[in-house]
Amino acid sequence: MGVTLDNLEHLPKNCRRCVYWELAPHLRAQAEEFGQTEVEKEAWVSSVLLEWGSCGRIIYSDSLPVGFVLYAPPNLVPRSVAFPTSPPSADAVLLTSFQVLPEFRGGGLGRTLIQAVAKDMTRRGVRAIEAFGDASPDDADNELLGHTCVVPADFLTAVGFKTVRPHPKWPRLRLEIRSALSWKEDVEAALERLLGQVSITTAEASTARA
Repeated sequence: MGVTLDNLEHLPKNCRRCVYWELAPHLRAQAEEFGQTEVEKEAWVSSVLLEWGSCGRIIYSDSLPVGFVLYAPPNLVPRSVAFPTSPPSADAVLLTSFQVLPEFRGGGLGRTLIQAVAKDMTRRGVRAIEAFGDASPDDADNELLGHTCVVPADFLTAVGFKTVRPHPKWPRLRLEIRSALSWKEDVEAALERLLGQVSITTAEASTARA
């Protein structure tokens, strides 16, 4: 299902409160200091919905949200300029936040979420998905520095991303949309066995609450 203001609360609490991607580092520090991160997160989603359209997908098992992904054009992601491997390519959408609940990992949900993004981008004429990966996600300093919401580079390469700008910590990776859409559809059968029922639907932004 497309991420909107109505279902933003379905994100895990730590992700709902995280504005790592949505604010420049100094503004993020201020929002955390004054306890305004949830407000800032909602404001960012609202702004992207109005300016660009749907910016995320949530995957459900029955009514339980078990995974999500957020993405937007790089110019709408303030954090994107803070990486040593910036800037993202102008023809790509930037994948930012991504998570599958631990108990549902290993069954193809992550790949399915990426494919849902690829299908959305095909309809919108975007050529590729890019992401900054964390080459060492187990670093003890990650949590201290707030880097835990950067997607592990190993996962990105496992689902088809290729490194376009290497870095020992923050490589930038890219997935061509054509490659993503060529994946075999047997992933869906595996998901049916894992979840019983999987719901990923496309929902464009509603401006009713803006």
